[in-house]
Amino acid sequence: MSSASAAPNPSEGRFPPIPPERMSPEQRSVAEAIAGGPRGGLRGPFNTLLRSPVLADRFQRVGEYLRFNSSIPPALNEFAILITAREWSAQYEWYAHHRLAMQAGLSPAIAQAVAEGRRPEGMSEDEALVYDFCTELHRTRTVSDATFERAKARFGEQGVVDLIGVSGYYVAVAMVLNVAQVPLPEGVAPPLAPLPPR
Repeated sequence: MSSASAAPNPSEGRFPPIPPERMSPEQRSVAEAIAGGPRGGLRGPFNTLLRSPVLADRFQRVGEYLRFNSSIPPALNEFAILITAREWSAQYEWYAHHRLAMQAGLSPAIAQAVAEGRRPEGMSEDEALVYDFCTELHRTRTVSDATFERAKARFGEQGVVDLIGVSGYYVAVAMVLNVAQVPLPEGVAPPLAPLPPR
């Protein structure tokens, strides 16, 4: 049986890593750009995305801005990513960004509440605003005038667009991770329990 028709290896997900010698020139160029950037490797969605190298290249450039250069402060930006990961039950996304959120200064109790599908208690004004904005956006597909005006007053128009951008980008990342069944590292239990239907 050819590898193309074989069942996926659970330790690799549905898209096994492409050995460098089997990469096309376009794939190799994108892989080198990602590995040489701030991410340092083809973790998460990028091995899968290499199957479409032009998309992978453009996608990773957007992600690099949203993760490393957004106008939203790092702890709040990572909070927005965790909200997205929870909305999509993206285990790998949560696993990867929970650590980054903790390093950026987000409270473990706030992250735990999001993981459990609860509105966190004890949030700062900025955290509550990010929670309200991102949760409304995911669940209603828009935000109310009141939430929009609060976000614009606090973060400016660029900040509002960056919050929309990070939410949308990480929805796309979650889609890739979930469809590709990107596995957690060996020995890591899924961090997100199923949520009851809303």
